[in-house]
Amino acid sequence: MENLDTLEADYVITGAGTTAMAFADTLLSESTATMVIADRRSRPGGHWLDAYPFVRLHGAAAVYGVNSQPLGHGVIDSVGLNRGLSELASGPEICAYFDRLMQHRLLPSGRVTYLSRHEIGADGVATSLVNGRRVRLKARRKWVDAARADSQVPATHKPNFRVADGVRLVTPTELTRLTEPASGFVIVGGGKTSIDTALWLLEHGADPDSITWIRPRDAWLLNRADIQPTLPFAYSTLEAITSELEVARDAASVQDLFAKLEARRLLLRIDPEVEPTMYRCATVSEAELEQLRRIRRVVRLGRVQAIERDRIVFAQGELATTPGTVHVHCSTSGLPRAPIEPVFQGERIVPQYVRRCSPSFSAAFIAHVEATVETDEEKNALCRPVRVPELPIDWLRMHVDSAGNQLRWSQRPELQQWLRRSRLDAFMGLFEEAGRQAASEGNTRWAELQQRLRDARVAGIKRMGELLAA
Repeated sequence: MENLDTLEADYVITGAGTTAMAFADTLLSESTATMVIADRRSRPGGHWLDAYPFVRLHGAAAVYGVNSQPLGHGVIDSVGLNRGLSELASGPEICAYFDRLMQHRLLPSGRVTYLSRHEIGADGVATSLVNGRRVRLKARRKWVDAARADSQVPATHKPNFRVADGVRLVTPTELTRLTEPASGFVIVGGGKTSIDTALWLLEHGADPDSITWIRPRDAWLLNRADIQPTLPFAYSTLEAITSELEVARDAASVQDLFAKLEARRLLLRIDPEVEPTMYRCATVSEAELEQLRRIRRVVRLGRVQAIERDRIVFAQGELATTPGTVHVHCSTSGLPRAPIEPVFQGERIVPQYVRRCSPSFSAAFIAHVEATVETDEEKNALCRPVRVPELPIDWLRMHVDSAGNQLRWSQRPELQQWLRRSRLDAFMGLFEEAGRQAASEGNTRWAELQQRLRDARVAGIKRMGELLAA
């Protein structure tokens, strides 16, 4: 047997992306545990390090990252397509944020060891990708599988279709480095990356009629204006939460539910004439939606099978192309959709969503539960996984599962206190502050909204469960 040095810590965390960093940050604050964080990349940040230069968060920076450190400057954007809404952090900002967290908080604590550029084998051995040195990792308490949540991006995942020699196929990153004009553009994909790419092309002067957008599936999109976690938006955010429950309570069917959600601008779609068959928590502003609708050449012939020099072959037909056309690969699957499993598994922790569309919060909450709750049975009861969405019906499933977790948390005062203090939760503290402000001003509108919420909550969640079962 190979004689290896052993590196021990209370927790061994594989991965150094958002999930790993949010988990480690909370564990550092709420325990005396030591940690090893091991990752194959050279810096912390996970898939953000591989993403295209123009990538930004789709949601507010105020509720992303880790609990101990704010992300961004707490401002409202005054220019651009997010004007009037809470700032969106850029990819480079997020990478710098996680690097500062590692260099100025985690490592100086003396309780964290960071192994960058290491591949972790199933046998628990970390192999350096720089010098080949191998070290056996030993977790005195638990392994944390934070790499499970690593997103797929075009820079690291090749397209799953054939590409002929001479075809100009680029990733979004390579798109920003082109030195020769294109005769036209073809965007391949219908998710967040393709939305960002379409907006980037339009922002940089591409004629909408020069862009062909291959969207095998359209998606329901969240309205960013409804998910604003700061005090100036408290009323509109609570109104949106209440309206979701009221719409669900009154929905006659799943189809009726989505029609009512769209009528209230709670869910959006790019093409009003095409029924979405996908939902991935992607978020847009109304201004972004207006821009996306300028692209009228949309192709829906199924998935791309091959790109030849003069044609694109689909499962359901063909489309002419030219050697001068730039094809942009945006067809990676993004968020991983592994089967859900218990979060706490004896000597292993598998972080997953415990609230809809909330990776940072979920990882921090799981770390808090690990640090403060005794048994795996009790921990798993508080951290029931919320499935990563793919289909429209998952909008319902995520609501029902999140509401179940929220109900269990509400029965534990110590968890309510933690949520109230959590930067990544934001909404509990936000709504309490809004209530105090309304009371001091004699404003009755907040109390009326709260009463609407109470009237709709139980019936709305119950109806969601019925629609989901049907």
